[in-house]
Amino acid sequence: MLKFLAIAIIALLLYGCSPQKEITKNYEQNFILNKSTAIDTSKIALNEFIDGSIAEAKGNYDTAIKYYNHVLKLKPEAGVYFALAKSYFYQNKLSFALPNARMAVKLDSSQIDYYNLLSDIYSQAKQFDSSAVVLSKIIQLDSTDINAYYQLARIYENNRPSKAIEIYNQITSFIGPDWNVLMRVAELEANLGNFKEAAGSIQKLITIDPNNPGLKKLLAEYYLHAKMYNEAMKAIDDVLLTNPDDINAHQQKAQIYLAQNNWDAASNEFSYILNRSDIPLDAKIRIGASYFEQSFKDSTLLPIAKKFFTEINKDTSDWQVKMYLGAISIDEKDDSAAIGYFKSATQLASWNVEGWVRLGGLYFDNKKYDEAALVMQQAIKSFPEDFRVNLILGLALAQNNKNQDALPYLKKAVNLNSKDPTALSAYGFTLSQLKQNDEAIIYLNKALEISPDDVNLLGTLGLIYDNKKEWNKCDSIYQRALNIDSLNALINNNYAYSLSERGIDLDRALKMAKIAIAKEPDNSSYLDTIGWVYYKMKEYKLAKEYAEKAVKIDGSKSDLWEHLGDIEFKMGEKEKAIATWKKALELNKDNAALKQKIEKGES
Repeated sequence: MLKFLAIAIIALLLYGCSPQKEITKNYEQNFILNKSTAIDTSKIALNEFIDGSIAEAKGNYDTAIKYYNHVLKLKPEAGVYFALAKSYFYQNKLSFALPNARMAVKLDSSQIDYYNLLSDIYSQAKQFDSSAVVLSKIIQLDSTDINAYYQLARIYENNRPSKAIEIYNQITSFIGPDWNVLMRVAELEANLGNFKEAAGSIQKLITIDPNNPGLKKLLAEYYLHAKMYNEAMKAIDDVLLTNPDDINAHQQKAQIYLAQNNWDAASNEFSYILNRSDIPLDAKIRIGASYFEQSFKDSTLLPIAKKFFTEINKDTSDWQVKMYLGAISIDEKDDSAAIGYFKSATQLASWNVEGWVRLGGLYFDNKKYDEAALVMQQAIKSFPEDFRVNLILGLALAQNNKNQDALPYLKKAVNLNSKDPTALSAYGFTLSQLKQNDEAIIYLNKALEISPDDVNLLGTLGLIYDNKKEWNKCDSIYQRALNIDSLNALINNNYAYSLSERGIDLDRALKMAKIAIAKEPDNSSYLDTIGWVYYKMKEYKLAKEYAEKAVKIDGSKSDLWEHLGDIEFKMGEKEKAIATWKKALELNKDNAALKQKIEKGES
């Protein structure tokens, strides 16, 4: 049996001998062919990659991209994806650059150049959080990459300034005191209110440039803010030691004395400045003007400005001095003196409108609308055809709800400059306040043609359509505004109130009302809106809670009291509701619907 089996196996082997040789022969030929093809493919890919690199170096990015895309089909390697992403990035085609840069990093996570490109793409696309993640990875791969630290710190400056300071300090520990780094740290610390720490950075800068008076004055300023008066005085005295005629240094020294309530010493510094005949009048006026402007934030500085201009006025008839003295008289509630000074200014410089515009604009920007109106009412007598005078006067009157008085000035401003979006929008808004809605829409649409993404304009237009009960247009305008700024408090509030008044889409109205409240939790109108939304949702307890907050913050608005009364009535508090409605009627005696509620004793 064994012998038979052995013979059978031998026969089988012999039988298969010829075909096996043929198979082996074919395999060897295919191997040689495939090896040759692989060599040819690699060679083609290499040549095309080189051609792409040459095109890229010449700035022919479209050509480079074609080469790189073809190379990817032959050899999909990390370096090719990187090169392709780079060419797309140079063309600012970020949506194409990003996936290729990601693929390069995925295929080879050891190349810092790949991460740097990916970070740059994210930054260019304003995806700063993603860029920060990539930069952190670079630092993990190479903890000495100073550029990565610097870029990461710059990203954190806006939303995580403390983290940015931490990273800048790490950079300093690596490279020692660096001018740009220390200056950034000082600015960030100052923005955070950490003036002592800001001063510390400036001290390090002074070690780099010990004779820089500008640094020493900045150091004094930071110490002054930190209430480290001795240190501030030492810094400014260092400046005056080498530059005894430095006017700004004398001014800073006076401010330090003022902070210490040392008025006599401060007065000496001011006298030094005022009595110097070699200091130009314009320089003295600028100093006084700086104190006047700062007095909007710190009223104790107004007497200093007055002293400056009063002393200067003794030796000059400059119209600017009269202008500022008139402005100071307004703040002191001495209108007759103010008008006298303004009249003198007009007589001295009847040709110059700039001072009036500057002064009126300054008052307006600081929300001193009565003062702005008074100044511009004087200016309009001499410059009735000036666009800016008419505009500022109209805006100031409108801000004080003197819409009828504001209207002719705003109309004149529009006639003088029909392409100015501020004039168009202000005129349109004022028309809407006077219930001239159809005409208001015309001017607001003209303003939107110039500034199509102006959310405030859209909000005003939406409110008008809401008042006109043109709901489709109202909703379309509000939605357009939200597409531009989804977290805008005013738009969310007004749209929410509109929906609640109609009793529709209340869940969405509540979400929008919450956005407005989160932005401005003490805004009485916003509190009233969310309360009214809850009222419409029959959540009366919550409605009352917000309505009561609203009237507590601002009890001068009739509609807030009326809403509170409506809520109380629904809660079964009839007597309380009637009493609340009566308070509302006291504030708006012409409200016929409110009178009817009180007479009927029901909402």
